[in-house]
Amino acid sequence: MSQVQKKSARRRSRELVVQGLYQWQFTDHDTLNIELNLRDEVEDFNKCDIPMFKSLLSGCISNAETLKEEIAAFLDRPYEEISPVERSVLLLATFEFSHLLDVPYRVVINEAIELAKTFGGTDGHKYVNGVLDKLAAKLRANEVGAPR
Repeated sequence: MSQVQKKSARRRSRELVVQGLYQWQFTDHDTLNIELNLRDEVEDFNKCDIPMFKSLLSGCISNAETLKEEIAAFLDRPYEEISPVERSVLLLATFEFSHLLDVPYRVVINEAIELAKTFGGTDGHKYVNGVLDKLAAKLRANEVGAPR
């Protein structure tokens, strides 16, 4: 029997949020339409942490402009030139850095890297990691500077 690790409900939520943010970038649908679409299209939608999914998706979309500004300061190119998948992952991670202070910054970065590996291009996870390392130093300075 293979030892495939089961995805946690929280990981599934983050995956669905990335898919929802990707969709949002191209359709500009509101969170309810995106959620309904994902519920219809994703077979195991109900295996996610639904309250977390809703909170993250709506938080990312409603705070998108502020999140983009935070991200843009650490990019090597204009925000619009980053792949839509990496933009989605960066929006989600930046929202978590800013609004979910109970989630350790290392967990946020690790989750973002895994999402970028799952959905992004070959080396997209490396780019995401580099941006988030710098962003964490700004948004979570106390936590980043604390001894382990």
